[in-house]
Amino acid sequence: MTRFRNAIAGVCLAMGLVTGMVSPTWAQADDGVIAVQAGDDTSGLADIARDASVMQAAPLSQATRDAKAQVAPKPHVPRLTNRPVAKSERAPMFAGTDTERTSLALRIALGLTLLAVVPGLLVCVTAFLRIIIVLSMLRHAIGMQETPPNTALIGIAIFLTMFTMAPVLQTVNTTSLQPFLAGKTTPEQAYERGIVPLREFMVRQTREQDLALMIELSKAPQPRDINDISNVQLIPAYMLSELRAAFQIGFMVFLPFVLIDLIVSSLLMTLGMMMMPPATIALPLKILMFILVDGWGLLLRALVGSFH
Repeated sequence: MTRFRNAIAGVCLAMGLVTGMVSPTWAQADDGVIAVQAGDDTSGLADIARDASVMQAAPLSQATRDAKAQVAPKPHVPRLTNRPVAKSERAPMFAGTDTERTSLALRIALGLTLLAVVPGLLVCVTAFLRIIIVLSMLRHAIGMQETPPNTALIGIAIFLTMFTMAPVLQTVNTTSLQPFLAGKTTPEQAYERGIVPLREFMVRQTREQDLALMIELSKAPQPRDINDISNVQLIPAYMLSELRAAFQIGFMVFLPFVLIDLIVSSLLMTLGMMMMPPATIALPLKILMFILVDGWGLLLRALVGSFH
């Protein structure tokens, strides 16, 4: 900086000497009068050099201030370290010992498995199995393979199951579900209380022959009473009884439609219309007969009334 100021002073000194040589006392300019005293050259040149140095230094300092103002502060970047995380800094779900975390993971896996298995178990221990089989057999007896669709049949079967098992479900809700949600019972106690009404329902619908067959196949000792029969033996016996009852009802459903098929086939043979498919004539007649006798109402009443 000192060298720069000295250079400016030298330039101004040279300019002053040239001006003094042209006019020792005054120099007339186009834009005004600039007074230069010939006898005081040294002080005048010093003032000019000082003013020039100030004028040159001021813009530099202003530019420096502007540049510093425009520079944004550097963001704070956290440093990565290999310091182990303390137990107090861990997330709550990972708190505890390794054994506790393993137990929590096993409970979560068991809960997800139960959520996947429970719908199938409910089908096996409720009235849904008998109802859906009868409705499917009705569709085949009429001769319509895809009407009503499976979604409609399953929906009807679910609602009929709710109507049929309403007392049982109410008992399960009162004795098992509500106390568990209130925190008054453990999961094991809730299961033991909730399975009792379902077992009573299954025992009423299960034939003794089917129950004896399952006990024989399991090679278990003969039970002294119904409480000694395990769920592993009772549930398949109940399902066999439900299949038998569903096939019996389905046979009764098939009979009138089979008679219509026989009558239509005989008429076509008598008229010599052997090339005419019997299903073309029989299907509209089956639908008409089913509507005239209020087939849906009769069938649903029979299904709900078949449970005792």
